[in-house]
Amino acid sequence: MSRVALESLGCKLNQAEMEALSDRLANRGHEIAESLAVADVYVLNTCTVTHIADRKSRQALRAARRNNRGLRIIATGCYARRAPQDLARLGVVDAFVSRPEDAGMVRAIEDGGRVRTAGRDGDRPGGWGRVRSLVKIQEGCGDFCTFCVVPYTRGRGRSRTPDDIVAEVRDRVANGHREVVLTGTKPGDYRSNGQGSAGLRELVRRILAETTVERLRLCSLQPGDLTAELLELWQDDRLCPHLHLPLQSGSEVTLRRMNRPYTVEEYEAAICRAREAIPDLAITTDILTGFPGETALDFEESYRFCQRMDFARIHVFPYSKRPGTAAAVMPGQVDDGTRKHRSARMISLAQQSARRFRSRFLGRTLQVLWEDLSGEGFWRGHTGNYLPVYTKCPERLAGKSLAVRLCKEYADGLLGEIVNGGSDG
Repeated sequence: MSRVALESLGCKLNQAEMEALSDRLANRGHEIAESLAVADVYVLNTCTVTHIADRKSRQALRAARRNNRGLRIIATGCYARRAPQDLARLGVVDAFVSRPEDAGMVRAIEDGGRVRTAGRDGDRPGGWGRVRSLVKIQEGCGDFCTFCVVPYTRGRGRSRTPDDIVAEVRDRVANGHREVVLTGTKPGDYRSNGQGSAGLRELVRRILAETTVERLRLCSLQPGDLTAELLELWQDDRLCPHLHLPLQSGSEVTLRRMNRPYTVEEYEAAICRAREAIPDLAITTDILTGFPGETALDFEESYRFCQRMDFARIHVFPYSKRPGTAAAVMPGQVDDGTRKHRSARMISLAQQSARRFRSRFLGRTLQVLWEDLSGEGFWRGHTGNYLPVYTKCPERLAGKSLAVRLCKEYADGLLGEIVNGGSDG
């Protein structure tokens, strides 16, 4: 019997992989630990999407060794695949495994002895817990956007079969999860590897028809994915009214240099279709600032477009040069100071946009799925359209879905009052 500590950096796909690993270990009789201090083996699923992600991976590995000198440390994931020599030079990693799902992962863990994983209140150790669960439907991408290292670390797109995914969602529901998030490198490219699926729409239709999942959420789609046929599925209110559509830039010239597979016009048209089809829809996005060749006018164009789109949330990233990508050797590299200045302006816009979106729901009563306790002692949860909601309550709320009246702004979300008699469901 073993004990393992699992940690994941970066995207939801990484988190889904570690959740699946946690299940594999539990099924083999291993224990998932509550802290590094009591763990015998530590597995880090690394991220390499930016130089900051690289640094966080290195810091996490060093910190694990400092906190537990006898720990067996295993590095996996994108940074461990892209540059294992960088991590080896740290002198703290005992083993490298390319992917968390590789057969060699369990062998590497079991060769090192016992294991454990950290969890949060409301979560089962090592994963998103009995509230929300992440299920990987595909990985890899062949778009080769000029800034992105993912095609080199995860390869071309590969999809799981619909039967496997539906079975995993059923398993998550049987284990008490109330929300399932479908994730992947590029989920809109989902195919069933020759099993006869019509793609993402058919997969989602099957999950809704063949499981009793209470909430189903989709991650990271592209404008071309938002067909009328897919949007029709939101007539089932179990599909969360929240779409994450990475934009990267609102400048047409910059999008072409990035090799993104859509135009600004196509992106805006997709948002209009989605908002017409889905009431109370939250649209969140990613923006890169300071991409090579981005002029002041290009940035202003991107800024104004984001202003007009009225996003519920904008994740802002200053451009980070990734070795081996086309953008890394492009002319017109933007200096650090300019990238940071543009990033700061876009973050300010993001904060304004998020507050404006939240304010539309003040005074309304929405269903909130409660997840965990925040550091300030407030219970924290999310509405279907991913508004963070907080409340004070002496009872344990984790895992409950309750009607909540949204009262006023608080932190990154809204304070709410649980409606008397609001049922769990």
